Order: sequence, then structure tokens, then C-alpha cells
Amino acid sequence: MAPVREALGSSVDALTAIGIEDARLDAEVMLAAATGWERAALIASLEAEVPPPAARLFGEMVRRRLRREPVAYVDRRVLIPRPETELLVEIALERAPATLLDVGTGSGAIALAVADELPDCAVTATDTSPAALEVARANAERLGLAERVRFLPGSLPERVDFDLVLANLPYVEETVWPSLQPEVTQWEPREALLAGPDGLDAYRALLGERGSAFSRYPEESSATAVALEVGEGQAEAVAELMAAAGFAALETRRDLAGIERVVLGER
Repeated sequence: MAPVREALGSSVDALTAIGIEDARLDAEVMLAAATGWERAALIASLEAEVPPPAARLFGEMVRRRLRREPVAYVDRRVLIPRPETELLVEIALERAPATLLDVGTGSGAIALAVADELPDCAVTATDTSPAALEVARANAERLGLAERVRFLPGSLPERVDFDLVLANLPYVEETVWPSLQPEVTQWEPREALLAGPDGLDAYRALLGERGSAFSRYPEESSATAVALEVGEGQAEAVAELMAAAGFAALETRRDLAGIERVVLGER
């Protein structure tokens, strides 16, 4: 058996050697998961011995991380939920809508968080990927929220008469794909990230002038408000697409890095 200090030290050295940022944090998170100990307790017990079963599991985790598999990896059928996506959930909690639509739900993280926090909200979630919907439904079952969220295939349901529509759609420019980190290019689905030369194709399909999804519905049966997560430098262009679809951009929300990450509009 090796002490915690030694297990962390050797793994941090290996992760750092291949250029992984935050190697210490990654190692601590993996060892905490392997041992079942809280990170704080782990750091406070550097001389404690790591049990053999936990050491074997930790070793496998480190080997996977050395192949650039993300620590937060969930399932290759969906994206890893990003911290900035919490901004969409925050908007939902602030507005407390009676009905909500989550477009492109992926793992279901947004829809399930809202359903859990707002038990009186009728939540609907859609995705064009059958595999993603399978993951989202499984997560709903695991969290005991299967009866709280309606999952539908496609982009928009027959009617879009929701108080609030949230969407975290693909917004990465195709040309930047080769420059992204291996954690992204090797482990996450391209179709859930890439959206044309300027990264706005998915939002054009939802809001744009070419047969806008929202414009197919009478105003009285369409969404009241919409909040969209966008890429760096895209907020102004997405606000213009919103305006073309009949939504006045109310505000943008910045993420922790100061990037305009969410655009909120209202009819």
C-alpha cells in the first residue's frame, strides 16, 4: 500500500508530463472518487494508506486520464455539462416559469436541474439525437425525476407555447476543431459541438431568417422568452437572430471568465 502523498505525487508528475493543466486537481478528484473519501479529508490525510482496491481503481483512472479522457467524462453520446451552462439554470430559477422547454437537452442536465428546483414547472426537453435522449431518460430515472420531465425527439414540439425556452446548441466553428484539446476532439461528439463556418448554423435553424422554427407558429402560441448559451464573440449576432424571430434582447450574462455567454430575449 502507498500513502496518499505518494499516490498523488506520482500521478501529478505523469499528468503534468503530458501537458495536462490542473494536474493536481485532477489527481485529487480521481483519488477521492477511488477511495470514496472527501477531497478535504484526503488532503488532510496525506500519510494515510490507500487501500489496495482503491489504489487499483485509481491507477486505472490515471491511465485513462493519460489517454486524455476527461475527468468529468459522462458518456460519449453526450457532451460533458460545462459550468457556464449553469447560467441557463439560474435564469430559469429567477423567472420561475410555469412551462419550460430545453432544446438540445443532451444528458438532460439543464432540464433535470430545473425540474428538481422548480417542482411546479412543467418541463419538456428535446434532442435530435436518439442516443442523447436515451442518456437523458436514464439520468431522469436515476434521479427520480422521470415523471417530471417530458422527453421528445427532434428540435421543437408541435407547439412552442412555453413561458421560457432554453437552448445550449452547437456553436463551435468548424475551422477551430483541429486546435481544440484532445479531451474534446477524442472524447466528445462532433455533432454536439460544430455548427458551420461561423458556429451559428444551429441558431439560424432555430431563430434565423431561413424558415425560422419559431416563425412557423402564431405569436400567441409561441414562446414568451428565450435564453441561449453562445460562444465567445457570438452574443451580438445571436441577439440579431433573436430580433428577426420577434424577440427583443433583454440582456446578456457573462460567465466566470467574463465572456458574454448567455443571451436572454423576450417577446
